[in-house]
Amino acid sequence: MDILLAGLRQNNLKNVSLRLPKERLTVFTGVSGSGKSSVVFGTVATESQRQMNATYSAFIRNRLPKFERPLAERLAHLTPAVVIDQKRVGGGARSTVGTMTEIHPILRVLFSRYGTPSAGPATAYSFNDPQGMCPECHGLGRAVRLDLDLAIDRTLSINEGAIRVFPVGSYAWRLYADSGLFDLDKPVGEFTEREWRLLLHGEKFKLERGTYEGVVDRFNRLHLKRDTEATRRMITEGPCPACAGARLNAAALASRIDGLNLADYSAMEISDLAETLRGLGNGVAEPAIEALNRIEAIGLGYLSLDRETSSLSGGEAQRLKTVRHLGSSLSGLTYIFDEPSAGLHPRDVHMLGELLLELRDAGNTVIVVEHDRDIIAMADHVVDMGPGAGASGGEVVFEGTVAGLSRSRTLTGRMLRRITGLKPELREPKGWLPIEGASLHNLKKVSVRVPLGVLTAVTGVAGSGKSTLMTYAEGIAIDQSAIGGSIRSTPATYLGVMDRIRRLFAETNGVDASLFSFNAAGACPACGGRGTITMDLAFMDPVTTVCDTCEGRRYSSEALSHRYEGRTIADVLAMTADEAHELFGLEGLATLGELGLGYLTLGQPLTTLSGGERQRLKLAHRLRESGNVYVFDEPTTGLHMADVDTMMALLDRLVDTGNTVIVVEHELEVVKRADWVIDMGPEAGRHGGEVVFEGTPAQLVHASTHTAKHLARSLEGR
Repeated sequence: MDILLAGLRQNNLKNVSLRLPKERLTVFTGVSGSGKSSVVFGTVATESQRQMNATYSAFIRNRLPKFERPLAERLAHLTPAVVIDQKRVGGGARSTVGTMTEIHPILRVLFSRYGTPSAGPATAYSFNDPQGMCPECHGLGRAVRLDLDLAIDRTLSINEGAIRVFPVGSYAWRLYADSGLFDLDKPVGEFTEREWRLLLHGEKFKLERGTYEGVVDRFNRLHLKRDTEATRRMITEGPCPACAGARLNAAALASRIDGLNLADYSAMEISDLAETLRGLGNGVAEPAIEALNRIEAIGLGYLSLDRETSSLSGGEAQRLKTVRHLGSSLSGLTYIFDEPSAGLHPRDVHMLGELLLELRDAGNTVIVVEHDRDIIAMADHVVDMGPGAGASGGEVVFEGTVAGLSRSRTLTGRMLRRITGLKPELREPKGWLPIEGASLHNLKKVSVRVPLGVLTAVTGVAGSGKSTLMTYAEGIAIDQSAIGGSIRSTPATYLGVMDRIRRLFAETNGVDASLFSFNAAGACPACGGRGTITMDLAFMDPVTTVCDTCEGRRYSSEALSHRYEGRTIADVLAMTADEAHELFGLEGLATLGELGLGYLTLGQPLTTLSGGERQRLKLAHRLRESGNVYVFDEPTTGLHMADVDTMMALLDRLVDTGNTVIVVEHELEVVKRADWVIDMGPEAGRHGGEVVFEGTPAQLVHASTHTAKHLARSLEGR
C-alpha cells in the first residue's frame, strides 16, 4: 500500500499530490529551493513524527518535541519515520564516536570481564561515571590551567609587578608582599626552588591580613571557572596531567588486555581497532566488530572512538547516524535522508548506496533528498521538483523511473544526459603561497605551493587531510555555518538594503522610517511583528495561526496605509530579490541575483536558508573586492547540478576580479574547471595526510589517485 500525499501546500508547494511506493528507494531531485525538503521533511517526516508522538501518554508527550500539522488535504498510509539529517551531533564534550555508536559500552563490558587487573564492573571503565572517570578532569580528558608564563613575569620582582594576576597594591598582592617569605625586590626568576614552590603552591597559613595561599591555588579557586576576559587571557587548555587525556582513572587505565588498556583501544583508528578485536577471538567483542565493520564500510574507518562528536562534519555525523540503524532488526519504517552523499568522495558514494539498499531490503521505505547522479541512479522511484526555485518551484515536474528521468526534458533530466570536459584555457599563477612542514592532525610534514590569482581545487577522499591542510592557507574562510542573527533576520536586513527601503517609504510618505520596521514602531500590536500567533497547549501539539489583526503581514494598520510605487512595505517583503531590484535598483539586491539567490524573498528568515545558500550569502559583502585569498569548504554541498554551474560562474568571477580562490571539494565539475589541483591521500586517516598530486586537471587525468580515476571516468560519461 503506497504512501498517499494529496494537496500539499507547505511553504512553496502548489497543491502537490504524490504516491510514494513502500519498501523502495525513492530519490527526490530538483534545484535548490524547488520544494524537495518541503515534501520530504516539512510534510512526510513531520506528520509521521507528529502522529507517532500522539500514541504516547500525555505525560510523555509533554516531554517530546512538538510538531504542527503540515498544510495538506490528505496524508495516508504513513509509517514511523526515522530522520537522518546533517545536523551536528550534540552531547557536549562527553559525547564521542564511541558513546554515540554504543561501541564504547561493549568494550567496557569486555574489559570488566577480561581486563587484568580488573577495575570492577563495566561502569568502572566509563569516563562518564564517577567510578571510572579521572578525578582530576572529571572524565573530560582536558584541564584548564593558569599559564605561568602569562601570569608571572620572571624578570620582575614582586614590588615591580611580577604577579600579573594580582596587581600591585591589591588585597591579594598584599598577602604575598606581607607574608615575610620573599625578598620583594628580588626578580622572581632568581628565586630558589623552595621560594618558587612557596609562591606558586604555598600551604595555607594565617597572616595578619588574611590567609596565605599560593598564586596558582588562589587563582584556581577564585578565578579559573569565571568566564571573564581577564581570566581567558591567563589560562591555557591542554591534556589533563593526571590521565594524559585518557579521561579514565588510574584503576581503569591499569587494566589491560594483551598489553593495551581501554584508552589505547579508543585512540586507534576504527579500521585498526576492528583488526585488533578480531585477533582476540572473544565473543563479547563480536557486536563491536560488526559495528566497526559497518563504520569502515561507510568510509569512516579513519575515525577513532575517542573523537568528540562535536568535531564531526555534517556528512560524517549523518553517516554515523546511519550506521546506528543498520544493526536494527526493525522493519516497516521510513528512513529519510538529507543529501547523504555530502562530504563523500566519488569513490565512497557506492558504499553509501549499498547501505541505503541494505535498509530497503530489510523491509523499509527509504526516501532520499539528493543531487548526486550516482545515488539517483540507484533509485527505484524518482520525484523531480521544480521547474525553478522559490515561487517558481513547488511542482512535480517528473515522477517515475531513473531511465524516464534521464529521457525527460526537465532540468535534472538534461543535466543527467550532459557530459562535460576540461576547460580549454587555464589561468597562469601570479605567484605562490608556500605551506611548509604542515603536521596538524594526520598531515605528514606536508610542504606544498598554492598558486595565487587562480582557482585551485583541493581534492582527496574524506579524511585525507584536505581541510586540515587549508587551515595553513591564510585567507578568508567561507563555509556553510549559520549566519548570526535572530529569527527576524532576513536577506534584506543582512545586506543592509532594508534601511534604504524604509527611508524611501519614509521620504515618500513624510513619516518616520521606524514605522516601516516590524521590529520597531511598525509592528502589529497583536502579534508583535511575527505575523503568527502560536498557542502552547501543554501536552497537545502547538497550534500556530496567522494573526487575524495583520493577516500575517507583520505590520500595523498605520504602517500598511502608506505605499511606495503602489506597494505596501509588506508587499515589498514578499517580493523576490530580482523583483525588488527592478523596483528599487539597489546594488545589494542586484548582488543576490549575481549570487544565484535572486529567488529569495526579502522577508525570508535567514534560519530557513540551506548551507549552500548561506555560504553564497556570506560572499555578498565581498563580491566586488580584489586581492583576497578565499578558502571555500565544499561550496557545492546541497547544490543541484545546474546550481553548480552558477556557483562555478561566481568562483570564476572572484578570480577574474583579482582574487585567489581555493576550493576544498569532491564535485568533479569543480575539478574540471579548476586551473590547478592539489590531491591529498592516498587514503584517509593515518594512511593519508600526503600530497599525492600537484598540477593541472589535464595532468591529473593520467595520474593513479582515486580522484584521477573518477575524473577520467566522468570525462567519458561513466
